[in-house]
Amino acid sequence: MAVPYWRLSGFYFFYFATVGGFIPYWSLYLKENGFSSAEIGELSALLGATRIVAPMLWGWVADRTGKSLRIIRIACFFAALIFAGFIVAHGYFYFALLSVAFSIFWNAALPQFEAVTLFHLKQQAHRYSRIRLWGSIGFIAAVLGIGRLLDMHVLSLLPWIVTGLLSCIWLVSLMTPAIEVVKDNAKKVGMLGILKQPEVLAFFAVNMLLQLAHAPYYVFYSLYLKQHDYSTTLTGGLWALAVVAEIVLFINMARVFKRYSMRRILLWSILLAVVRWLMIAWGASYLWVLVCAQFLHAATFAGVHAVAILLVYQYFGQHHQGKGQALYSSLSFGLGGMLGSYFSGYYWELLGAQLVYSIAAGCCGLALLIAYLWIGRENGQNKLLLS
Repeated sequence: MAVPYWRLSGFYFFYFATVGGFIPYWSLYLKENGFSSAEIGELSALLGATRIVAPMLWGWVADRTGKSLRIIRIACFFAALIFAGFIVAHGYFYFALLSVAFSIFWNAALPQFEAVTLFHLKQQAHRYSRIRLWGSIGFIAAVLGIGRLLDMHVLSLLPWIVTGLLSCIWLVSLMTPAIEVVKDNAKKVGMLGILKQPEVLAFFAVNMLLQLAHAPYYVFYSLYLKQHDYSTTLTGGLWALAVVAEIVLFINMARVFKRYSMRRILLWSILLAVVRWLMIAWGASYLWVLVCAQFLHAATFAGVHAVAILLVYQYFGQHHQGKGQALYSSLSFGLGGMLGSYFSGYYWELLGAQLVYSIAAGCCGLALLIAYLWIGRENGQNKLLLS
């Protein structure tokens, strides 16, 4: 069966276009609605907290039923419907309630779609980056277009825009062909057996720390730039620049995997994450420093994520793929994102942005040590994945 390249790519395009409309500008929208830095951190942490539970719940259902795509379609529909509530919502309680309800469905879609994509690719898992790069293109299109739009108009348009993009994700999911997992009688390794492996535990710890470190960037980077008198358009441009670098690496990822081991790519990517957060912390007054730091997003996100997706594919196999991708999302983007959002929100004004980003660099330093000691030391996994 041919790989449905454009339908898979279309889902990533609109999913990350939604992220591009939501992540860079949501903190500005919340600030405009009168929320304090601590409240913004708490509301962002609620999204992360839900992301701990929701993907694992949906992943278990998907692996039990084999209906990953049906779950994705239901999740996308209700995510769009619930987010529309922000158009009329007022007050912390309603924003918190909608954040939790939206996140339960929003966080169901991507881990399961990663499993769907890898199923369609089968032995061509190295082509994942060529499909995923369309998500980066969608992010750039949204972050630049919406940044320009919000400069010319009011921030109150943001919930309308994001709701429209969420609706597009649902429509694309309806066009994506379903998958059928063939069950065999071969003895399978149980989830507990997989999770007991020291390398797997180290893998989750590393990705949790890396996403904890990314949280001050995702939640407060736009506010940080505004404090340094950068315009909304320039802010959008810096976000987009990071994703341009990400796209370049995604395009060339198959060649990078053939030349370097996943272990080497991961270690260098984490080291560059340490450098990136220190540059943002102490060089925000200099545009050229911020530009250089954004180029490093190619390593700190694209490099790490491409390796992570393939490692999950290797660790969990076909029979536990839904749960494996969900667990990766839950513990890294969920738990790591929640802890990072909460503490960065709490300490943003107490310690200051420079120390918050410096602590993020320290978390990446710890992740580097763990990865060096435990991940991929036995042999190069690339032969298994790129054959």
